[in-house]
Amino acid sequence: MQTTTIFERLKKGEIISPTDNDAYKMREASFATKKLLIEMNNASNPVEIRNFLSQITETEIDESVTVFTPLQINYGKHTRIGKNVFINFDCVFLDFGGITIEDNVLIAPKVSLLTEGHPIAIEDRHSLIPKPIHIKKNAWIGANATILQGVTIGENAIVASGSVVSKDVPDNTIVGGIPAKILKTI
Repeated sequence: MQTTTIFERLKKGEIISPTDNDAYKMREASFATKKLLIEMNNASNPVEIRNFLSQITETEIDESVTVFTPLQINYGKHTRIGKNVFINFDCVFLDFGGITIEDNVLIAPKVSLLTEGHPIAIEDRHSLIPKPIHIKKNAWIGANATILQGVTIGENAIVASGSVVSKDVPDNTIVGGIPAKILKTI
């Protein structure tokens, strides 16, 4: 019989109850990631930073990727980062639901990528609902923008600073506001 880990279940979008027998493993994994983040966020050498990020994501981070720390990630192993990506200071990635950042993406300071949410019902509110975020190539996410769970940012799209994106953004568009709406086609 094949067993599925809680992390595989999260990646598949399964709602995880706080009473799940394996729920504690999410916190344990987050604290293990936090330990690496402390080292990464205190490093100043770009090669060291990429090496720590490779350990956190368990993937090879290309030498064309630039990360200005601090960066906060709660798990890391569900984050995929393409080539020539720039991630500026003070970003937050909650990636239990999965984050994909394609090539040539620009992420400004204080951007939050949040793949996790909670049910509305009070009795279920501590459950975790994971849904992936996908940022396609050449996208630009402006400062202090928040991308919510289940959202795809289209190719060449721009998310204006301070926006909260709760719905997919088509290719070649600029969105802005709370909630973000299409402002312009480019």
